[in-house]
Amino acid sequence: MDILIRYHADIAPIQEIEKGDWVDLRVAETVELKKGEFRLISLGVSIKLPDGYEAHIVPRSSTYKNFGIIQTNHCGIVDNSYCGDDDIWMFPALATRDTIINKDDRVCQFRIIEKQPKLNFITVDRLYDESRGGFGSTGVN
Repeated sequence: MDILIRYHADIAPIQEIEKGDWVDLRVAETVELKKGEFRLISLGVSIKLPDGYEAHIVPRSSTYKNFGIIQTNHCGIVDNSYCGDDDIWMFPALATRDTIINKDDRVCQFRIIEKQPKLNFITVDRLYDESRGGFGSTGVN
């Protein structure tokens, strides 16, 4: 599958990784954050996704340990309509400690997933299946 990428910064090119299904994204500029500070961090790319697909962006497993940041929206969703020259992918970060993230550091990763099919919602009075017991009913252990 061909993916068109426009780079807005001089960063290492996006490459498919050998192990795993997710693709790393890099920071487009050095960013310094103080504890409690929020910032949209540029990932330096605009990407044209194929029709019928979307990208899911999440932190790398080492992002919190290495940089002390969390992604504020938990998971970023980019649909294929966000594909113009100025539609730059961002990482919404909240710093839990003072930190510096250097240009070209890998802070997040993405994968491309087929979009959900068209859904038809039908209102009913009853679902007729056995209840599991409600939210949190499976316990702690």
